[in-house]
Amino acid sequence: MADGKVRSRLRRALSNWADSGDQETRELRESFSSSGQVTIDAAPDRERVRLSGSIRTVTLRPRGGVPALEADLADGTGVLTLIWLGRRRITAIDPGRSLTVEGRISIQDGLRVMYNPRYELLP
Repeated sequence: MADGKVRSRLRRALSNWADSGDQETRELRESFSSSGQVTIDAAPDRERVRLSGSIRTVTLRPRGGVPALEADLADGTGVLTLIWLGRRRITAIDPGRSLTVEGRISIQDGLRVMYNPRYELLP
């Protein structure tokens, strides 16, 4: 009996957590799709694009012995990995920060990435 209650609470907690993630995705989509720019999921590969979104994660990951700062940009429609080669840190590029980036999207290891994008911090 007690085991059933624990499972029920766990299911309810997981459901609430999943709903909050969906709500965050909806809010991102609403705030960045109204800018008139193309969305991450609709952005064409190998063409110059301008995208807006919010930084989810920032990671320092060396590539070929060279430091590389990676950040995941999300706009509610998809996620794009931004990679700045030769950088260990960029001031104000932190999780939760909104920005607009410009560059070309390429595919590497099945992931969409943009190398050394121009960026503009949003309020």
